[in-house]
Amino acid sequence: MFDTRISRRAALMGAGAVAAWAASPARAMLQAAVRLPVPAFIDSLIAKMTVEEKAGQLTILPAAWGGGVATALNPPTNGPSFEEQLAEVEKGRLTGVFNGNGVEMARRMQTAAMTRSRLKIPLLFAADVIHGHRTIFPVPVGEAAAFDPDLAERTARMASYEGAAAGIDWTFAPMVDIARDQRWGRTMEGSGEDTLLGEVIAAARVRGFQGKDLKANDAMLACFKHFAAYGAAEAGLDYNSVDISERTLREVYLPPFKTAIDEGALTGMASFNEISGVPSTGSDWLMRKILRDEWGFEGFVVSDYTGDMEMIDHGFAADAREAAKLAFLAGVDMSMTSGYYRDHLPDLVAKGEVPIALVDESVRKVLAMKARLGLFEDPFRRIDAKREKARSRTKQAIALSREAGRKSIVLLKNDGDLLPLPKSGKKIAIIGPFAEGQHDINGPWVVYGDNKLAIDLATGVRGAVADKSAVSVTLGSKVEEPLAGGIEAAVAAASAADVVILAIGESETMSGEAQSRAEIVIPAPQMELAEAVAKTGKPIVVVLKNGRALALEGAVLDAPSILVTWFLGSEGGNATADVLFGDYSPAGRLPCSFPRSPGQQPYYYNHKATGRPNPKGPLEPYKAHYRGIPNSALFPFGHGLTYGKVGYADLSVPATLAWDGEITVSAKITNSGAHAIEEVVQLYIRDRVASVTRPVRELKAFRKLALAAGASETVTFKLKREQLLFIGRENKPTVEPGLFDVWIAPSAEADGVHAQFTLVA
Repeated sequence: MFDTRISRRAALMGAGAVAAWAASPARAMLQAAVRLPVPAFIDSLIAKMTVEEKAGQLTILPAAWGGGVATALNPPTNGPSFEEQLAEVEKGRLTGVFNGNGVEMARRMQTAAMTRSRLKIPLLFAADVIHGHRTIFPVPVGEAAAFDPDLAERTARMASYEGAAAGIDWTFAPMVDIARDQRWGRTMEGSGEDTLLGEVIAAARVRGFQGKDLKANDAMLACFKHFAAYGAAEAGLDYNSVDISERTLREVYLPPFKTAIDEGALTGMASFNEISGVPSTGSDWLMRKILRDEWGFEGFVVSDYTGDMEMIDHGFAADAREAAKLAFLAGVDMSMTSGYYRDHLPDLVAKGEVPIALVDESVRKVLAMKARLGLFEDPFRRIDAKREKARSRTKQAIALSREAGRKSIVLLKNDGDLLPLPKSGKKIAIIGPFAEGQHDINGPWVVYGDNKLAIDLATGVRGAVADKSAVSVTLGSKVEEPLAGGIEAAVAAASAADVVILAIGESETMSGEAQSRAEIVIPAPQMELAEAVAKTGKPIVVVLKNGRALALEGAVLDAPSILVTWFLGSEGGNATADVLFGDYSPAGRLPCSFPRSPGQQPYYYNHKATGRPNPKGPLEPYKAHYRGIPNSALFPFGHGLTYGKVGYADLSVPATLAWDGEITVSAKITNSGAHAIEEVVQLYIRDRVASVTRPVRELKAFRKLALAAGASETVTFKLKREQLLFIGRENKPTVEPGLFDVWIAPSAEADGVHAQFTLVA
């Protein structure tokens, strides 16, 4: 009875989706293919294909011949052997594979496609190249801390340069999900909690991956993910449900996707989560109405891993056949991993439940993308063993990894100017589970990099100081377990030193997919270590390893200096040493707010005031805050110190902004310190009264400013009405005349300099 009811509902939904598609402007737009030309030969090729071959072009599987890391990240479920996968290629039942084992694997598979398949359609090789290929760069949230889109573009370009040389045509990046709950493990894969920063970094990474010409042998096709609102999973629990207003969806979570498309991204990936009861993989509202009809997206959408399969466990589809039908009619062009399209589309077409014309449209998009990549002209253009070796871990790539690493580091505290440390004359004890060793350096979501080739903290520090014998290393504890005699050894090492570098935080396996944490704190054994070392009275520099914001407390929070070093990649140890010893003044800023307590999650700077905000000053009863905790961050979005002394003054803001006009907002920024620095100057606004309540602050622009010691510079920003838009009651962009606050400040909760202006109609 249950299955019958589900089937009837699915039939009604399927019929409605078919009818909507047939009548929609998306169909005419795709057929016209105005902006995305489809070579003439593709329609001729489609006409020759069987429906089984068409379903094959809409099916991608994990590579049977993959690396150990790839297998661990995406365990194949009773998958085929490599020989069996080659047989599928020869039958035309596979469009490509992902996370394979380099050029040799790609050569053998492409040879099978081009010599032994009926239609000789080239394969598409994809991979998770998230923050580097062989040379690894900081995890994306760490790199976002640099507030430097040029850097993000250059690291993506280098990742593409390496990855394409290894036969990869398509990367499943960038992830552009906004992460407002730091319990979510995939925070590390995006750009943090702010929509504007997310948009800027998304655009930069698309440019970097795709380059100027997708046919170039150093270009990879970008894939925005996960569409949509994966970062809004309830309680920060991976794969969990999402239930948000359409206004929040359109205002906070969708803009980075639209920006990625506007920048030229031609593929997207559906998210695992449901929104308001409908899994994204089965949502024609997301995949057709918004993505195609509203935005005019002309590329193709792939399911995430087993996203179509998972609609069965969601309780949205009764079985594999129904899941394939619902996903395909919703607008997911390609099925990843499950094989559902390969197995069920032919029968769905034969029974009239899926129009063959709709199948042809999806196949046309996939083949057009292969043509855009130059694969029909030269199926082996990215498959070259000499090139793969020559482009791997070049000097330029290693140098860029070090640059990206040091620019990503955030200095949270520096009481008494403990940092930078002198390179001589001090005994240094490096203590903690991340003090040394080729582990937990690259970070989560690395398929092809090797920690054994990465630089650890101890190596970086010893390379920076004059006397290597002045540096001692003591683990003190494991990451989540005590170490027998570890604390005693650490206390002895700290007592014999002049300064302690305490290397603590999260391991690689504590961040990333499926690594949501209920308590985003330093693990207890490491806290015990920190408390014991603090009792020695020696000055401590905390070096945090993390893939998300953490709630810091006790001896860790009390340490004079705290550096957030994320997972910095191949040159992590050298990059950290550059900052520790003053070869580079820290310039990173937090892309996600560090809460006062894990219980504050989700916390994000651009929250609403509520009807009962606590006024400045002591906490008052019956106001919007947790018991004993202000409704503010411990370290807010945008926060980060330098080795300079930065002051903000002389704000200039016109009294009014004309409806169709523009105003210039400026402030004088001064570095009165003794070190040259880079300051991230941030512009925030607040709409004081609106028909829809607005956040307490919203980032509207930022600028990275280089200041020599003792130097000053006036920073200017332009503001127009378009920058003040919000999603109104009709779920459309709007703006209303009225009073606005404006700040130029060093963080989302700093005063900086503040004034007001009025938007007049």
